[in-house]
Amino acid sequence: MKKILGFCLLLWLFNPVNAQDTGAADELQQKAQRWVEGLKLNDPAKVTKVEQAIATHLTAVRDWHNSHPFTQVPAGLNPATGNKLSDLDRQLIVCSSKPAAIHTALMQVLNAELNSEQVAFILDQYTIGKVAFTLKGYEAIVPDLTEKERAEIRKNLEQAREQAIDYKNMKEISAIFEIYKTKCEQYLNNNGRNWRQLFKNYVDKVKAEKEKKKS
Repeated sequence: MKKILGFCLLLWLFNPVNAQDTGAADELQQKAQRWVEGLKLNDPAKVTKVEQAIATHLTAVRDWHNSHPFTQVPAGLNPATGNKLSDLDRQLIVCSSKPAAIHTALMQVLNAELNSEQVAFILDQYTIGKVAFTLKGYEAIVPDLTEKERAEIRKNLEQAREQAIDYKNMKEISAIFEIYKTKCEQYLNNNGRNWRQLFKNYVDKVKAEKEKKKS
């Protein structure tokens, strides 16, 4: 009996699936540690609490994604566009159905332990700084962007950032940002701008500058 138990234990220890799960968990823990190190906190208890909250959240997001393939959402039409749902659409739908408590638990710790700038820093780590990067794009396309317009665009992008942290990979995160970029462009159109023309002008300008460099 002891030999059988010992053999089963060896199988468990060296099972490739188990080793893979452990490695993935360690990777997420290390990612959380790197992000929190960037805050340069001087409170070990706070560091531990924030690291654990991030690692727990990353793990929950990964596990939900991995156990809920897009095939769980029937193929069909997007009622907003009439187009067939893409595989990415279906993945976003199934991932958006994860318990809200996963998001809430993380944000409660971040908001309790960190100031607003520090919270933004952590959310930027999740989304590789897409708020600042995307805002610069709007500033380039709309050179005379007003402060009111800039504030509205930033608000939309920050909403995208917080929502996007609940998705596993950059393809899904970018898709969330696309939703809010559409809102930004609709806002500009509704307030006297012509987004399509502005974008065309920007593209033409970039092309002209490239041609000038070639010549």
